[in-house]
Amino acid sequence: MYEEMLSRRHQPLLIVISGPSGVGKDSVLRCMKERDLLFHFVITATSRPQRQGEVHGVDYFFTTRDAFETMIADGELIEYALVYDDYKGIPKGQVQQALASGRDVIMRIDVQGAATIRRLYPEALLIFLSTNSEEELVERLRARRTETPESLDLRINTARKEMEQIDLFDYYVINAENLLDQAVDTILDIIKAEHHRSTPRKVIL
Repeated sequence: MYEEMLSRRHQPLLIVISGPSGVGKDSVLRCMKERDLLFHFVITATSRPQRQGEVHGVDYFFTTRDAFETMIADGELIEYALVYDDYKGIPKGQVQQALASGRDVIMRIDVQGAATIRRLYPEALLIFLSTNSEEELVERLRARRTETPESLDLRINTARKEMEQIDLFDYYVINAENLLDQAVDTILDIIKAEHHRSTPRKVIL
């Protein structure tokens, strides 16, 4: 009986960190990585241009649109979506390998992708990241200065619609301004609690 209980605690989780643009998904993951936690952080593939300061194979796997469409045709992605006219997707192989090794897998994807994961893998753990208010979210998007006025308006309108999909998720976490560590601590508490479920989540890819 005790061996069975321990095996349940060691069942690896497929964890999705999601939320609208500007809520700080990248900052949360960066903070988690800095703590040297024993997670596998999935690297997303994208066809969008590489931004200043981003590193291929660290922030994203940057690829061409044609190459990405070949990955789609060959079934190499768990999920993918066309977001703001660029592809983003999760390579299947790295997730399968990490789960097989017994490590929790953390994916940072948009709300559209999280909905796909929920449909394909109902036992995945979905966490919705948010700001304290819409005003704070808009200010963060403006402060990035990476968007045209038209693109900024699109992201703000998309964020409003994504906030309405919170019921798809198991938990929500507020990433308040200047309280990044607190948001990360909350996420880690959620993960720890999930490993003590009497009926563990089990995802098979």
